[in-house]
Amino acid sequence: MLSQHSDSVIIVPSGPGLTDITKSVETFVSSAKIADGLLTLFLRHTSASLLIQENADRAVLHDLENFFSRLVSRDVNLYLHQTEGPDDMPAHIRTALTQSSLSIPVKGGVPALGIWQSIYLFEHRDAPHQREIMMHVTGE
Repeated sequence: MLSQHSDSVIIVPSGPGLTDITKSVETFVSSAKIADGLLTLFLRHTSASLLIQENADRAVLHDLENFFSRLVSRDVNLYLHQTEGPDDMPAHIRTALTQSSLSIPVKGGVPALGIWQSIYLFEHRDAPHQREIMMHVTGE
């Protein structure tokens, strides 16, 4: 019989960069008691994003952050939108280049991630922000 379960989690990263949220997501999926199905994660913000990325070598996360720093300029002369500070428009651009939702299969009651994969909140703002991630799993 098909069932579904929804909840949300609040994450407060200390600043820009990638925060591993895999354990929080796994706890949610486990509590849903759904063996096989589909997990959807949705970040309710426009200046952060969600990624599935390597979890074995922290240098990967460091390199990603450095790459995005080079890719998206923080030169305030480039942007009209500065209402929330000089880091806000670059954060919106980073979010546009990444994603605010993920769909992950659930197999055997756990997210079917690869051995080297984890789920990350990618914070793009300088100051700590409270981020809400909606979680929904459906299946049997």
